[in-house]
Amino acid sequence: MTEESSVNGITSVSITHKWASLNDLECARIGDVKGTLKAMYQAKGVRECVILQTCNRIEVYLDVGPEFELGAFTDRFFSSIPSSLVGHYEARDSLKHLMRLASGLDSMIVGEDQILGQLRDAANAAKEGGTLGPELSMAFSKALQVGKRARTETRINRGAVSVGSAAVDLAERLLGTLEDKAILSIGAGELGTLVAVALAERKLKAMFVSNRTFRRAQTLAKRLGGTAVRFDKISEYLQEADLVISATGAPHCILTHAQISAAMRDRRDRGLLIIDIANPRDVEETAVEIESVQLHNIDDLKQITEHNLRRRRSEIGKVVAIINEELKLLEEQYKKQRASELIAGLYRNAEDIRIRELQKAYNRIGDHGNLGDYQQILDDLTGSIVKKLLFELTASLKEAAINDDYDLMLSAFRLFGLQGD
Repeated sequence: MTEESSVNGITSVSITHKWASLNDLECARIGDVKGTLKAMYQAKGVRECVILQTCNRIEVYLDVGPEFELGAFTDRFFSSIPSSLVGHYEARDSLKHLMRLASGLDSMIVGEDQILGQLRDAANAAKEGGTLGPELSMAFSKALQVGKRARTETRINRGAVSVGSAAVDLAERLLGTLEDKAILSIGAGELGTLVAVALAERKLKAMFVSNRTFRRAQTLAKRLGGTAVRFDKISEYLQEADLVISATGAPHCILTHAQISAAMRDRRDRGLLIIDIANPRDVEETAVEIESVQLHNIDDLKQITEHNLRRRRSEIGKVVAIINEELKLLEEQYKKQRASELIAGLYRNAEDIRIRELQKAYNRIGDHGNLGDYQQILDDLTGSIVKKLLFELTASLKEAAINDDYDLMLSAFRLFGLQGD
């Protein structure tokens, strides 16, 4: 047990858009999340782990023991990028960072809502993989609660609230308007759907929706009044579109330089705007060299972020106040949990002693009389003695936990031969 015992061994590592480029994020990206979760869980000192991976960040939240070695952990799981790009938060800072993330304060688009679903999915994946325990479960539950409060009690999520809608805002700024424009939206997953929904709110000339699974493209296109396009027919619609926004989960490029170049030959000098918000990228980087093609990716959305931040700055203080309030409550939850664990250990030890001594008494009485006449009386008597002896100590330990009196907690651990962190 240490001075950080209220949050035990919670720590986290982070690679985000704040200090890592899109190339760095692509290099660090975890391909097999399920398998990596299992490997991380088996790493030295790790007791619980959750992986959060989005377009703009790769983060790992851990509950660890004293034998955990951060350097060895990051060298093993993030060797593909420089160690200077792997951020680290410990204990209270880690919890605060998680709450800021859930509130949208650390997102590329401040206040975006998509992160709440991503946090929930990350926790559920860890739970299904058997790597989520009580420490991180409590942290993620509180973070989701904070995220909901921030969006209910403040205006932090007003305006462009996702990478998808920010991409649409960028397109409007570059094209002047989307009215009477033909749009090709590629990807019908969560992010692709957000993009398509934001696009459909404009007065478009035509909207084409494509996805590797054609049925999903049909479902989304029908919902939005668009036209579903088979994945192998994308090249044909590149000739018609004024704007292409791509947001698939493909592990490789789906739009190549040659493919786009061929489409541009039939467009009669009509320009094409492509916004690639996938990670890994969907569009081959060299497409930017093609005449009359504008190619933008996630890094370009940082311009939208700055505008968004200025507009919402007045709300950030309100969200920070909520985070500070809830962080204090979470720390108290952890303190009470520590006290409860210690008290439970004391009672288990006392009960073991009581049962052993009671059995000795039963044996002695059994030699001289009818045990049945005394068994219940002795059981009740000894049980009552244990409770009364531990009552004052239990109350003192609860108070010590709330008041951060770690000396008393440590003394109790040592006095009663319990295991402490």
